[in-house]
Amino acid sequence: MSNRAGGLLVCGTASNAGKTTLVAGLCRALARRGVGVAPFKAQNMSLNSGVTPDGHEIARAQLLQAEAAGTVPHGSMNPILIKPGSDRRSHLIVNGLPAGDLDARSYLQQRRQLLDVVVAAYEDLASRSDVIIAEGAGSPAEMNLREHDIVNLGFAHAVDLPVILVADIDRGGAFASLIGTLACLDDADRARIRGFVINRFRGDPHVLAPGLDELTRRTGLPVYGVLPYDPALQLDAEDSLSTNWAPTPAPPLGPDILRITVIRFPRASNLTDFEPLAAEPGVVLTFADVPQQILDADLVVLPGTRSTVDDLNWLRTTGFPEPLRERADQRLPILGICGGYQMLGEHISDDVESRAGTVEALGILPVTTRFTPAKTVRCVSARLPDGTQVTGYQLHHGHVTRHGGAELLPGEGCRHANTYGTTWHGLLDSDAYRRALLTKVAAAADRIFTTSDLRWHDERHQRLDRLGDLIERHVDPGLLAQFASRQPTT
Repeated sequence: MSNRAGGLLVCGTASNAGKTTLVAGLCRALARRGVGVAPFKAQNMSLNSGVTPDGHEIARAQLLQAEAAGTVPHGSMNPILIKPGSDRRSHLIVNGLPAGDLDARSYLQQRRQLLDVVVAAYEDLASRSDVIIAEGAGSPAEMNLREHDIVNLGFAHAVDLPVILVADIDRGGAFASLIGTLACLDDADRARIRGFVINRFRGDPHVLAPGLDELTRRTGLPVYGVLPYDPALQLDAEDSLSTNWAPTPAPPLGPDILRITVIRFPRASNLTDFEPLAAEPGVVLTFADVPQQILDADLVVLPGTRSTVDDLNWLRTTGFPEPLRERADQRLPILGICGGYQMLGEHISDDVESRAGTVEALGILPVTTRFTPAKTVRCVSARLPDGTQVTGYQLHHGHVTRHGGAELLPGEGCRHANTYGTTWHGLLDSDAYRRALLTKVAAAADRIFTTSDLRWHDERHQRLDRLGDLIERHVDPGLLAQFASRQPTT
């Protein structure tokens, strides 16, 4: 097929090789050259998702890449999103809308039909873009999945895209991974690969040069760039349980720090909600797997989850309820978001997600939750009584009814003593609200804590510009020029 837009598919030798980062960086660098660039990922498996302005659910990685590209995110940028609900069943999102639950075997059987969905989404995006930088998934050398592949080389053949292969050298074995990946491909797939990018390199590039020369000699393919390791990037993770973005805390602006601990549910979703907290000077953000880790926290957070009832059962079996109730009795701050908010209530009626019926929750907030088949997917905003504007997004089947306490936001959430609950994701992106929360936490913990003037939106764009600078300096300028020279669409 022919496309009006230029295009490139970025594949990796493994998950977390740097595909998401490279795509975001290429999008940023091209956008700064005036190119109408858009990101694309045919299929994503992630519990880190968000909502586009037109009300479609896509992975956070593609939202980040759209932000890097300076374009409005759209459902066509991630037509297939799989959200694991258990080890065997997942929730399927097609073109940004819920499409039911399925297991791995039934999904494999549907892939032929889903390839048509993917190609149509790509063509739609291509008709409105100069260049599309697409991202693969996992590794293209997963031979058990190749027959019905719709995200790596199967997708590249379907839409006629060249492919760059990226490897993470920080883990070691990058050269073997690159050469081994090529060795696992058949001739037609191997012909799609145009070259390599080495990611997360530490040290003197001259020391690496002999290996790059040998890689090209053995494969006949060029190395387009070597991106240095940069711990300051801290970009959104695709894996919902990844906490690599949590930085070393910046020094506090006053005498005290604040310790914030997020409970790491087995199926936690949208842990990236807490990136703005982690970026605040003097905030030490950690993740708890056992109840002893929350005992000295100034704020304990129950995050979102794809499996509310199952993760509530995990809380019980690991011993979290008693210390959480003790915190509430002592008026020590607790925050629940989405599924975590539902767990803080009195009971949950779920005939949709877990099909467990009515189960007792933690009984800390005066709310009850009922799951319905219809899923709420929308961007939200509100103005607080003091004039503060807050924004966020909602992704849930569970609808919460408040029976006491007070609203946390106008018409939304619950506040009782120092326990707070909300269905909103992204609420902590709002600078004034985040600072007000930290001030309340500090007062409850008797800490002398000074809030910063951090502007989270500006901070994210500074990180994306930093990534764009890395691409400009360390990736073959000929590759960028190839796409920058594309004629704009009309």
